[in-house]
Amino acid sequence: MPKTVEQNSIRSILFKTIMLITAICLLLSLSISTYLSTQEQKKQLISKLVLVSEIIAFDAMPSLLNKNRPAEERRLKLLQQVSSVTNLHIYALDEQTRKPVFFTSFNARKSPPVPIKTDSINDFIEPQVGDEFIEYITPILNNDQLLGYVYIRGSLDNLNKLITKKIIIDIAIIALILIFISLIILRLQKRIASPIENLSLLLQNIAKNHNYYARAPLTNLTEITRLSNSLNVMLARTQRQIERHEEDKKEIKLLNSNLEEKVSQRTIALREANKELLSTLEKMHQYQTQIVENKKMASLGQMVAGVAHEVNTPIGLGITGSTLLRDKLAELQINFQNKSLTASQFEQFTNDGIENLDLIYSSLNRVAELISNFKKVAVIKDDEITSTVHLQQLINDTLLSMGQELRIKNPKVLINCPADLTVESKKGPLQQVFHQLILNSLLHGFVAGGDNVVQIDIVATNTKTQITYTDNGLGVESNIRAKIFDPFVTSKRGQGASGLGMHLVYNLVTQALAGEIVLDTEYQSGARFIITLF
Repeated sequence: MPKTVEQNSIRSILFKTIMLITAICLLLSLSISTYLSTQEQKKQLISKLVLVSEIIAFDAMPSLLNKNRPAEERRLKLLQQVSSVTNLHIYALDEQTRKPVFFTSFNARKSPPVPIKTDSINDFIEPQVGDEFIEYITPILNNDQLLGYVYIRGSLDNLNKLITKKIIIDIAIIALILIFISLIILRLQKRIASPIENLSLLLQNIAKNHNYYARAPLTNLTEITRLSNSLNVMLARTQRQIERHEEDKKEIKLLNSNLEEKVSQRTIALREANKELLSTLEKMHQYQTQIVENKKMASLGQMVAGVAHEVNTPIGLGITGSTLLRDKLAELQINFQNKSLTASQFEQFTNDGIENLDLIYSSLNRVAELISNFKKVAVIKDDEITSTVHLQQLINDTLLSMGQELRIKNPKVLINCPADLTVESKKGPLQQVFHQLILNSLLHGFVAGGDNVVQIDIVATNTKTQITYTDNGLGVESNIRAKIFDPFVTSKRGQGASGLGMHLVYNLVTQALAGEIVLDTEYQSGARFIITLF
């Protein structure tokens, strides 16, 4: 269900908004005015009390010098004419202790006396303004000689009454202004809301009676006039659309009379197209099967050619050696039968025989090694049970088992792997992968006596483990990068390399470990392989 939205009328929103803005502005203006006026009145009252205290201090100087208290009391009675002064004390300095002591005082009518302030003289050096009183102390000096103090206390009653009166007047002004503004708003409401209500009634009439020929009247308000014009344009377009719809209905009735014939024709054409599509699809399946078979035969031919090429040389050497040995043996037999065999001939035969037998043995051993490596390529996917493998320990065990091979080129092996990282994988194939990658770097990448470095970085997440194997060797030649994982691909053909090492790694990773391996072709400072185990 659509969300219910609280409804408000334009009249109500307009009235509330303007009244709120007006009230806030008036309150701010009058509050600031009252505050500033109050502060000014306080300043004037403080100035008046300071002036009175200074005059009293000047007049009290002779009385303090002559210790004439009655004269000073008569003078202080004149303060009854000053309504703002409620209490006044005069303190003299004791001749021995030089501490202020009470001399005389003044209390206005209906004003109770205040406690003596001899212990808090310093608290009133500056005027102290409270909620009801202002207190101030002025020193009495005679040629810079301190004779005593004048304490004066003034009432804030008149100021508070003035503030109260001003607040009442401000409230009355605000009320009058709000009443005046409300009358203006009501007039404005009628002028703005009435045309909108007329438009609403017009739309209700159109929605109820479908009278799209009606038009909205124009007003003297620009925005309402624009709304009326837009509404009139919409009504005119709706009217034309309805007329066009009626014409379309007539055309549809005419088309329906021939619809069955057209449907029959389209059905026949669709059947013929389906037959042609099925025939084409069957041919595509045949071509696809043929292409797959061709790829299989090409791959098999490439593998057979690689095997034949690798095995042919050692077998040829073995045949040559065995043929030569047979010829030497026949020659020895003839000399033996003719009793012309000499000791030197027999010694030469034994030496040649040993050389030929060594050649035959090394050739057959090479063939056996090639066949063994070739058999490793056929990896059985489920030949080992998955277990928990400690990766850092696995790599260390691999390096330990390759001790003799590593001594030749003595590479530095860096392992960046968390010490406690374990994965669920097959230990044997994974160890064989590390062994083959390091052996590949030793055979094809590193040179003896160089600064050879192998770096293995392992990062594990919840879903996969990524192993990055990097060496700083000679790198992979550009002409074999794209087929580095193909069988019998090597950069050292005829130098003891069979080209099955990286193919074996690829089969181990993709089949036995169910992962993927790629060569980073962007890396130029050696070789980098990225293995991902899922």
